[in-house]
Amino acid sequence: MLAARLAQAGGDEVVVIYNSQVPASKMVAEHYAAARQVPASQLFGFALTTNEIITRADFTDFLQKPLADKLETAGLWKFGELKIPAGSNQLAHTENRVISSKIRYAVVCYGVPLKIAPSSTQDPIAMTMKPELRRDEAAVDSELVWLPLVKMVSHIVGPMPNLFYACTNHALLTPTNGILLVSRLDGPSPEIACGLVDKALMAESNGFWGRAYFDIRNSATNDPLYLGDNWLRIGAEICRELGFDTEMDTNVETFPASYPMSQIAIYAGWYDSDVSGPLALPKVEFMPGAFAYHLHSYSAESIRTANSHWCGPLLAKGATCTMGCVYEPYLQFTPNIAFFLQALGNGSTFAEAAWASEPMLSWQITVIGDPLYQPFNKPLLTMHSQLNRTHNPLIEWSFERLVNLDLLHGLREPKLAGFLENLPATANSAVLTERLANLYDAQGKPSSAVDAWQRALTLNPSTEQRVRIRLVLAKKLLADGRKAEAIEDDNKLLAEVPDYPGRGQVENEVKALEEPVPAAGTPK
Repeated sequence: MLAARLAQAGGDEVVVIYNSQVPASKMVAEHYAAARQVPASQLFGFALTTNEIITRADFTDFLQKPLADKLETAGLWKFGELKIPAGSNQLAHTENRVISSKIRYAVVCYGVPLKIAPSSTQDPIAMTMKPELRRDEAAVDSELVWLPLVKMVSHIVGPMPNLFYACTNHALLTPTNGILLVSRLDGPSPEIACGLVDKALMAESNGFWGRAYFDIRNSATNDPLYLGDNWLRIGAEICRELGFDTEMDTNVETFPASYPMSQIAIYAGWYDSDVSGPLALPKVEFMPGAFAYHLHSYSAESIRTANSHWCGPLLAKGATCTMGCVYEPYLQFTPNIAFFLQALGNGSTFAEAAWASEPMLSWQITVIGDPLYQPFNKPLLTMHSQLNRTHNPLIEWSFERLVNLDLLHGLREPKLAGFLENLPATANSAVLTERLANLYDAQGKPSSAVDAWQRALTLNPSTEQRVRIRLVLAKKLLADGRKAEAIEDDNKLLAEVPDYPGRGQVENEVKALEEPVPAAGTPK
């Protein structure tokens, strides 16, 4: 699955854009520049509205054209005439566009507007479009992506096809090919925005670990929603192939709050209007570097709120990167999450993967996170060796992924269980001991599995991991005829996690188990 990774992207390839009217915006810009070693000459401030929404005229006059001018003046871009030969679908012509560039990425910082308001247009080309596409509102990020073409195109109505959609050679995503890789450091607060690069660097340094969760609707193949489900289903399979423990919910409803979503590395699902379920709890167990994405038409209508929509709350709860829709995009024009995860797993940067997965530009998608973030910047075995050499306790996660990959590639459960049994790290790891329990369970060894789950509970599991183990353990004990122990396990769950959202259900189960069984022949 993992191809040779692309060259490490550097801060010299980045320009950083901030709102000079918002002091915190410059602070975020300077924090990012220091973290990624962006030259000071590549930080550009613009006097913009302090609102999340900007008019089309102000976007053009105060951000789009001035940014292109500054890039040219600074010698980062060179515009020139490019002769395009005749092809099967076009006449020979000349384009005025970027012909050389020293940068590939743009970081838009907290305080820069998020979206462009709709404006009235009499564009004759627009009148040939379907009515639902005859719109010029857009995400600022998506409008800046085609900035290299600004001297030949001034205003786009409707979506612009992304010529690099599904492209696998991401070295082609450059301004000289008409695309600038834009993402933003943003969120409910400037501190959260700064944290996006900090967590990205942490994951690059110590590895990207955790579990993957996918929430599909299980639509029928003839259902218009099947496209989104298929993207998510393939995305889950990609995560399995990367070695992540991957769980997929197939109910129409999203994950319930009682679902124990522990140690999240990747979350992707749909279709609630506001953050819900386990992701709405006061504490969410996002791992450093976590990508979290919820597909909804207005998931990023605002991102500077921690209480509504999706992008803002996900960032507030600890996600490192996300994507979202500022206005109605229509399903087929949203990011293909399978393409995104495939690219990310193959070593691409976050911004490369994001824009290669987006079918349209000048449309409704905002991309939030460090554009240079490469969660898979080192092969798994290289990272494993580093963790082993430095005695880093995170090695439990690399062992787990290696076991998962061995299982995927045909090694049998008994051999892998034997490996974990003899591995010194297992004795102190709730992660590996739970994995061992699952291997025992798959072999049909219930007593060994129960012993391992019980042992994992003594090894300081995370709160949500503890809930998951307790819930599984109660069911397995009951299936093994050990009712008293199952009741004890449920009661321990209630005592250990008193605010568990599924508390009422567990209490009802305990009550039902404690009811005496009527003697044979006794009236009910």
